[in-house]
Formats: sequence, structure tokens, C-alpha cells
Amino acid sequence: MDVILLERIAKLGQMGDVVKVKSGYARNYLLPQKKALRATDANKSHFEGQRAQLESANLENRSEAEKLGKKMEGLAVIMVRQAGEAGQLYGSVNARDISTAVTEAGFTITRQQVALDHPIKSLGLYDVKVTLHPEVTVEVTANVARSIEEAKIQTKTGHAVVSTDEQETASKKAEIAKAEEAAEEAADEAVAEQAEDIFEEGAAPEINPEPEVPEETEEAAEKAPEETKDGAEDKPE
Repeated sequence: MDVILLERIAKLGQMGDVVKVKSGYARNYLLPQKKALRATDANKSHFEGQRAQLESANLENRSEAEKLGKKMEGLAVIMVRQAGEAGQLYGSVNARDISTAVTEAGFTITRQQVALDHPIKSLGLYDVKVTLHPEVTVEVTANVARSIEEAKIQTKTGHAVVSTDEQETASKKAEIAKAEEAAEEAADEAVAEQAEDIFEEGAAPEINPEPEVPEETEEAAEKAPEETKDGAEDKPE
């Protein structure tokens, strides 16, 4: 579908441009939000007749948005949420939550102005873009923490409190594992050395070799049966 843009649309064009978009995108977003008109001959004529007025209004709105953007520079909103030990939230922080926090901070915006691709699901500091005007965007920091105190720490350090805890825990676990491994190696070495000492001192039981039979005894034993047999043959009946 061809439409006439009534304002600047990112990745599409500037006010007054005629662009081709998918029908669903036009019907569900551009037309209902009054960001574009169908590119019919009647609408083209109407736009050209109102062009100067629309451009003037756009410049005025942009100027107001730029002033507001300067006031919002460096704005950070604290979002207190429950979270597990690993920093995962029991729930999430979405665009509506951020727009509510920014509005409470004194700058009225809607959730549609918050550019958040995915809900925030863990503790930390997040830079979120807020569109004040099609040509003016500012960044707001969402400080997601378990408490106000932790949020202050995150602001000072620039990192989630949980990150430090996890690093310390991982470091301690690594140290413990290394110590246990060293202890096992030392124990094995001690056992091996003790075994060597025992065998060197001759404390280990010796295996008695089979007693050697003198050659004369072996010969006598072999001859004995023969003599007995001969004696039996010589015996008179």
C-alpha cells in the first residue's frame, strides 16, 4: 500500500514522502495513529494544500521536544523490584512501568513513546530510548534494584549489585575448589612417601621362598622306589 507520511518515520522517510508499506502495517499502525494518509489523488491534493501548515506545526513541536529533551538529560528512574539471589526478577519491567516512572518524575509520556524491545527481567542499569518527537529522542536510565539503597549503590558503581556478589561468590568457590584439590594432592603425596619409607626400611612382610632341596636328597628319593621294586623281585617265594 502507498501512503503519504505526515511525519518522519524511522527507516521509512520524511514528512510528505510517498512510500510503499505492507497493508497490515498501514492499517494497524500508520493510519490509526494519524502518521500517514492513503496515497490517493484526493489525499495528495489535500496534503499539498496543508503542507506549509503541517511543516510549521512540525517545527514548533520539534522545538518543544528539544527543550523537553534537554531537561530530561541524565534522567534516571528507580524501579524497585523483588529478585532472586542470581538477580532474576520475580516478574519484569515493561514500557508501561517506565513511562509511569518518567511521568511521576515530572515528564508526561506514554508507553508508546518508550522504545523497549524486550521486558527487563534482571537487576541492573538500562538505557532506554524515549521518543519525544519523530526527530527527537532521549535516553532515560532505568535503575532496577531490590531497594532504594541498592539503587544508590548501582548508581555509584555503574553495575548491578548482584554482579559483585556473584563475582565474589564465584571467586570464593574457585578458591575453595583449588584448596581442596591442593589438599588432595598433598595427601596422596604423603601416602606415597610413607609407603616408600616402609618398604625401604624392610618393615613390609617378606614372602618366604620355597626351601631348596639338596641335589643328593632328590637323587635318593628317585632311587628309593627302584630299590624297593628290585628287592621285591629278589624275595624268594
